[in-house]
Amino acid sequence: MTNRLFESMQLGPTRLDNRIGVAPMTRTSATDEGLATDPMVSYYTQFARGGFALIITEGTYPDHKYSQGYWNQPGICNEEQMQAWKRVVDSVHREGGKIFIQLMHAGALSQGNRFKNETLAPSSVQPKGEQMEMYGGNGPFPMPREATKEDIQDVIIGFTEAAKRAKKARFDGIEIHGANGYLLDQFLTDYTNQRNDEYGGPTENRVRLLVEVSQHVRGAVGHNMTVGIRISQGKVNDFQHQWEGKEKDAKVIFHQLAEAGLDYIHVTEYEAWQPAFDYKDEHQGAWEPAFGDQGASLAALAKKYGEIPVMANGSLHDPVKAREMIEQGEADVVTIGRGALANSDWPRKVKNNETLNEFHPERFLSPNAKLKDFEIDFGNSHMR
Repeated sequence: MTNRLFESMQLGPTRLDNRIGVAPMTRTSATDEGLATDPMVSYYTQFARGGFALIITEGTYPDHKYSQGYWNQPGICNEEQMQAWKRVVDSVHREGGKIFIQLMHAGALSQGNRFKNETLAPSSVQPKGEQMEMYGGNGPFPMPREATKEDIQDVIIGFTEAAKRAKKARFDGIEIHGANGYLLDQFLTDYTNQRNDEYGGPTENRVRLLVEVSQHVRGAVGHNMTVGIRISQGKVNDFQHQWEGKEKDAKVIFHQLAEAGLDYIHVTEYEAWQPAFDYKDEHQGAWEPAFGDQGASLAALAKKYGEIPVMANGSLHDPVKAREMIEQGEADVVTIGRGALANSDWPRKVKNNETLNEFHPERFLSPNAKLKDFEIDFGNSHMR
């Protein structure tokens, strides 16, 4: 039987040679001004050369106001940053790969912003947890300022203008970061969104900003560029969060996002295939990120209620699990983080039945103990 991982597919206007992508991974290896560097060109190009059909960039800040989350995070809020990214895109294309940029607004979880000395959130609620020291943070997150209606419009404009620059840079697609506790997810999350206007209250309102950003990005780039969104329950500062409405929330969220004109939904859990599981960790305890002991995975729910292509992320460096996600119809594409770091040629090795390298995080530590190649989507001690 043919391994469906290696079948080609259409993702919006983008044709993928296989169904294997590189997950977005925070690196903080841009210049102080947010410009993509030569090491970043090499980093992304190696995955295209290794057979990954799709590469999704690290979270990239879209505006020169409140969106930057980390020092040395890349941006695409001006012409110079756009031109720097173009070098990355062209290099990936020369190797036959496709590359999407992930646009990310950090909101209340920003711990390094050269433009503003305060943070922005749907409500003035103290974020859980503490800043990540490996990315230059220290201590509790600052108390954010509640976004005004003007601030919300600025957020939408920021995503929209960044999308136009991404198209000029020749990216194949755009992924809107609506996951992992950053600003759009803060609007979606009940305890961080205490608003009493049309952006707060029931799930139908809390998903509104994600829908509006999706609609405006789609309008800005047209239908000849792929547009998707990333969604999760867990956050970098709250790994075990679950949607209170469970499947009812999933129905509202995924249906409304699909109706916004997106080409795909990218869902991420610690283990993508699991409706529920126990992951024991000496620091975090048991992991139970789904809706209990029974029911579908988040990816399957996105397929059911979104009715558009779904990417799945979460411990899918295991080729058997990756293949099962595709063959069982729970996802159309799988994205890999730590497995890709350890094996930049993961697709070729899997296709040829070659042994995969184990992931050793210490190999990705820089001399100052700053993790440069690391996926933080469920916290700095949990990689996929």
